[in-house]
Amino acid sequence: MLYSQGKTDCTPDKIGYDKSRIEVLNNHLQKLIEDGEIQCASYCASRKGKVFMHGAVGPRTYKKDDQTPLSPDCIHYVASITKIFTAVAVMKLAEDGITRLDVPVGEILSQFNTPPFNTITIFHLLTHTSGMHPDPGCFENKYQSSYWDHIAAKYESHKPEDGEFDWIAAALGTIGNGFRVKPDTEWAYCSFGFVILGAVIEKLTGMLASEFIEKNILKPLHMNDSGFDITPEIAKRFIISSEDLELRLESVIAGEMEPHPLWDRIPQTGGGMNSTPYDLVRFGNMAINGGRLDGERVLGRKALEMMTRPAIHNKPDYCWGANMPDRVYGIGFDMRSNVGLTQSPGMFMHEGAGACSIYMDPKEEFVAAWFVPFAKEGWFPRAQFSVQNIIWSGIM
Repeated sequence: MLYSQGKTDCTPDKIGYDKSRIEVLNNHLQKLIEDGEIQCASYCASRKGKVFMHGAVGPRTYKKDDQTPLSPDCIHYVASITKIFTAVAVMKLAEDGITRLDVPVGEILSQFNTPPFNTITIFHLLTHTSGMHPDPGCFENKYQSSYWDHIAAKYESHKPEDGEFDWIAAALGTIGNGFRVKPDTEWAYCSFGFVILGAVIEKLTGMLASEFIEKNILKPLHMNDSGFDITPEIAKRFIISSEDLELRLESVIAGEMEPHPLWDRIPQTGGGMNSTPYDLVRFGNMAINGGRLDGERVLGRKALEMMTRPAIHNKPDYCWGANMPDRVYGIGFDMRSNVGLTQSPGMFMHEGAGACSIYMDPKEEFVAAWFVPFAKEGWFPRAQFSVQNIIWSGIM
């Protein structure tokens, strides 16, 4: 087994954790690698604010002939875990009186100030109840075109004499006026809604949304290995999960990457952040400690309480084959209950493209994050739900 140990604050027994369960976790992850479900895995966990478990299993690269061990501090995309950072950023604006969650998006972004979009509020975007089309793949529809497809098509035909390209208007100009259902009707996972929240942040602050998140969340939490830009130094520490990613990282290291005139100016607030499990655990400890960590205030306790209790009620969820009459969701945070999960009451979490997770358990003062980049197409519950069960099984 390729195994690397990361930095910790204490031994498991000091915070009431059965250290034998770490070996069970490592063996489980190794089995997933051997079965071809994941390429590698890295993880970090803390209890009572102390990191006691931090490691990595498997190779850093997808190449079969390269067995360089993965380091626990390797960096990777956290995909939709970005959304909880975006949600915290929006709540900061709300608690500072700059906006409110019940404000229609059209009061901030003019593209939404027209029927039927003028009924969508910031709250709807944060809770995936806006009624806009969900992510491709949520429902079986081979004819579905994503918002990104519409943006790309309109940009391709855009002429300089037409003025500045309006990517929001291009996205909303879809079949069915950009809607699947009326707002506040159902829960349907819409990453594009969180990109719109990034545009809201930019309009209200005059800053790039990524810069606002870095200044107000990442820096106060000393999440030094997290951010939206991939620098040459970060590229050298990235988990290399595909040939395409490898070529991109090589271009970054060589200084050959040029910014794209369209895609690089659209907020990455739906899933564009990079991080490590250790950094994510710092964020998680802030979230279960009333918005503060190591003397730094990120968000008020009442705002965090609001974000981490059920925010929607009696909203059905049909995404990915589900048939849930009442989807439990907070503000930016997932609070679903599942008989396949070992849960404490009030636990909240978020997953990123299946290949990474963060779970926060206020009752046990417990936070864990892990990366499990998939080695093939699909979604593998043994790399997500089973890992959560193993990690929580050590709590004494």
